[in-house]
Amino acid sequence: MKDNDSKGNDRKAEKRSINILLTNDDGIYATGINELAKALAAVADIYICAPEEEKSATSHSITVRKPFAVREVDHPAAVWAASVAGTPADCVKVAVKVLRSRGVELDMVFSGINHGANLGTDTLYSGTVQAAVEGALCDKPSVAVSVNSLSPKNWEPACRLAVNCAKKAYGRLDKNTVLNINLPDVPEEDLKGVRYTRLGIREYDDWVKPYEGNEKVREKKQDGEEDEYIVMPQKNHIGGRMYIYGGQPVFFEELEDDVDIKAMQDGYASITPIKYDMTDHELIDEVKDWKIEE
Repeated sequence: MKDNDSKGNDRKAEKRSINILLTNDDGIYATGINELAKALAAVADIYICAPEEEKSATSHSITVRKPFAVREVDHPAAVWAASVAGTPADCVKVAVKVLRSRGVELDMVFSGINHGANLGTDTLYSGTVQAAVEGALCDKPSVAVSVNSLSPKNWEPACRLAVNCAKKAYGRLDKNTVLNINLPDVPEEDLKGVRYTRLGIREYDDWVKPYEGNEKVREKKQDGEEDEYIVMPQKNHIGGRMYIYGGQPVFFEELEDDVDIKAMQDGYASITPIKYDMTDHELIDEVKDWKIEE
């Protein structure tokens, strides 16, 4: 019969901490990724590789045909951390390859916690979601986590769901699938629950307008005297006009409850499994009948 010490040693030998890579598109010093690192460190060994500065809405872009800097940094919750002068997808590629060369195989990728929601068709633009997709392309079960505020105040619900995902999704989540999690910026007691959802169509009341910037000049009056400062339109290095894009999401009342946008509007967290295979499989045979080659 084994004594208590040997039983404890057996349990310790059986226990294997998983290796989780954290990345984001808000930058390595953003509050969200640091809150996520502290939470997940309770259940995994944490590795961080994130952009050195904000790279929001960079989608799945990668840096090719030119070198980019990777700088190792200290992080209190991470075994290893590095900042990358590149995109979120760059960060995942770098981390997987570099850590593997050092004998570390990553088990999961978490991207976030993003400052702002990534719902519906916005997932196509999102550096946060597409970094998780890059994790899936690297054969790592991946999760994206976002809070619906550019300045979130409530991190605990997102951290709780992330930790639960690390515990329950690891070993079950298809390597070709990303779990996209979004939460309203509310305290735990005000979160209405969780809905398992599909992507909706994200629409904006958006605009594009000339960017005036901060360049000011004095305008001369007809009598030769100088008038007040006026703001001048900004021009780029080839003389073209500079523009800026922005807008606000449209609120929809007539959406089904299983749409991620509706879940957020109703005060629920949404969890949406998404795949990177964008093929319309049902349309293949129909398109074949069009005989485009003839």
